[in-house]
Amino acid sequence: MRLRGRTKSWSGRGILAATEIAVVALMGAGLAAAQPASQDKPLLAEQVFKNIRALRGIPVDDFLETMGIMTAALQFDCSDCHEAAGTDKVDWAADTPRKIMARAMVNMVATINRTNFGGRQMVTCWTCHRNRDKPLVTPTMETIYSEPALVQDDVIAQFPGLPAPESILDKYIQASGGAQRLAGLTSFVGKGTSVGFGGFGGGGDVEIAAKAPDKRATIILFKEETGRGDQIRTYDGRTGWVRTPLNVLGEFQLTGGDLDGYRLDAQLSFPGQIKQILTNLKTGPPTTITDLPAPSSQASLQQDVTLGQSHTVDVVQGTGPRGLLVTLYFDRQTGLLLRELRYGSTPIGRVPTQIDYANYRDVNGIKLPFRITYAWLDGRDSIVLTEIKTNVPVDDAKFARPAPLKPR
Repeated sequence: MRLRGRTKSWSGRGILAATEIAVVALMGAGLAAAQPASQDKPLLAEQVFKNIRALRGIPVDDFLETMGIMTAALQFDCSDCHEAAGTDKVDWAADTPRKIMARAMVNMVATINRTNFGGRQMVTCWTCHRNRDKPLVTPTMETIYSEPALVQDDVIAQFPGLPAPESILDKYIQASGGAQRLAGLTSFVGKGTSVGFGGFGGGGDVEIAAKAPDKRATIILFKEETGRGDQIRTYDGRTGWVRTPLNVLGEFQLTGGDLDGYRLDAQLSFPGQIKQILTNLKTGPPTTITDLPAPSSQASLQQDVTLGQSHTVDVVQGTGPRGLLVTLYFDRQTGLLLRELRYGSTPIGRVPTQIDYANYRDVNGIKLPFRITYAWLDGRDSIVLTEIKTNVPVDDAKFARPAPLKPR
């Protein structure tokens, strides 16, 4: 497929430019001020970046996620709105025509939702653009006369005659090892390899550490000669941090929707407490999901990973921390959790984060996934673990703010 004379891959330019988005996906400009070590109040976008107008008053992590929605909806990368993005000559603060238009679109969408839907986010960038810079305005015959793609709504309705959501969660608890054994799981550490989208930096060494009830860290260390830097996500039960390679901020503290997502991920690390961390449970209709596809540049580095398989699943949706919308997909045959899909909120729509789990193995009587695919709008980590040790000592410092970068 061609887009404005440029080749568009199966994944779309927005995702193909995953690492570039991290570097240049800013609606404003360069840094306005350094981020303090920790803060109780959210650090807002306009406190960090220059020339922020339409997206003022939102936390930094929600601002960056908003940029991800724009790039995904329009199949843009940062250079489409920021001249010379990706080079040392970029001027983030400059008001290019497309950046000015983007501000107008943000305000237009907010007005539509406020005026017609009581402020609910019924219209977003994706509503009209759907992977195009200019929305398609005329029906096509191919669309009318072909089998429509079945896409589930973000918010599901409780269907009559389906199993109660609690029974599906009970089946998952039993499949994972049973309530009594899961209650004895207090920590674990898994080690293996991780490959980022596009294979940038080659494979990195990954360590996943978790401590009950709600602490988790994912640490990916790339080889020094790649120049990629380390990728670290931590949550200590209250505070979350991100360090991403090639990121404008280098690292930043989470205070928005990502913080709620990290907390949920940490809690779900311990299956025995799943019924306590989600509320407003609903059962969706059984459906079929397929493994998230991977580009050859990523999959070729993990020859032992089998992708593209389809699974019949039971669907449960609930509410997580601070109203976080969470949809869980359980293998109908085994009862094990295959997918977590959570939605953060931004001024222009929900932000999906999808985590797929596979290759469950028995570790001291508990079934734990040895393959994890962590996908968000700005990238994707394909993690293959070679070992998991349970109930081992884990220093709380592992979940705190990442240690300062070592000089290279």
